Amino acid sequence: MKKSILLFVIICSQLIFSQQKNPQKYKLRKYNHVKLFYKSISKKATELCLKNNIPPAALLAITGLESGWDSGYIGQITGNILSLGLRKGDIELPALRLPRLLKTNRILFDSLEILKYTAKELKWENRPESLKKDYRPKSIAGTKYQLAYFKYHPTEKAKAQLANINDFVTVFIGRKSRLKAYRETRKRMDSLVAKFGKDILLKEQIAIDFIYGIGGKKNSFNYRKTWPKKVQYIIINAGLAELTKKLHEGVSFEKSWKN
Repeated sequence: MKKSILLFVIICSQLIFSQQKNPQKYKLRKYNHVKLFYKSISKKATELCLKNNIPPAALLAITGLESGWDSGYIGQITGNILSLGLRKGDIELPALRLPRLLKTNRILFDSLEILKYTAKELKWENRPESLKKDYRPKSIAGTKYQLAYFKYHPTEKAKAQLANINDFVTVFIGRKSRLKAYRETRKRMDSLVAKFGKDILLKEQIAIDFIYGIGGKKNSFNYRKTWPKKVQYIIINAGLAELTKKLHEGVSFEKSWKN
């Protein structure tokens, strides 16, 4: 009996030691919704960022934070996962009247899903104008129709999200932006690339520096001091620097995502 207890203790100790020795490296990767979100956009987003001298890990972290990994209803409807505001000529998602599911407090926008619930389970609310660009096809963009279009057209959804990312890297955070924070940060990135080559943009610290350059201060992407800290947390704990480095090297997403 004593030998059995001793053997059990030894086995448990070995298991604990093994877990401590090989802990999960990136704790955000255990969530399937995080994986699914990055799976559809990370490869092409990395290419777009490197082409435009922006650290791809920083961009992917911002999209995750701003969209809640595509959990917000405006991002799901419009494909605007970066919460980019309207620019001249953009089509806006209009004001809407949508129900909130009382049990979960979630806003519903898919008419087929809404039909599954009784009137007592829903609370209808007026949602204000989003002031966000609508990336749905031109025939329905800016309308109150087919709000769940991207839910049923995943390929088009990925294209819309990448169009949103392209707007960010080519126009929104522009080299000639009226915002000093954007101009100076882009200038630093361009200088680093000129000196060290594109691979410097794949470094984790460069991605973090970029985030603190464009946010956490007045007249920036997000003035809140907590914003860059949240983005940095995602960069580190989703392993986005390593992910984008491997994707750039030609490794598949599935292999790149494994801890």
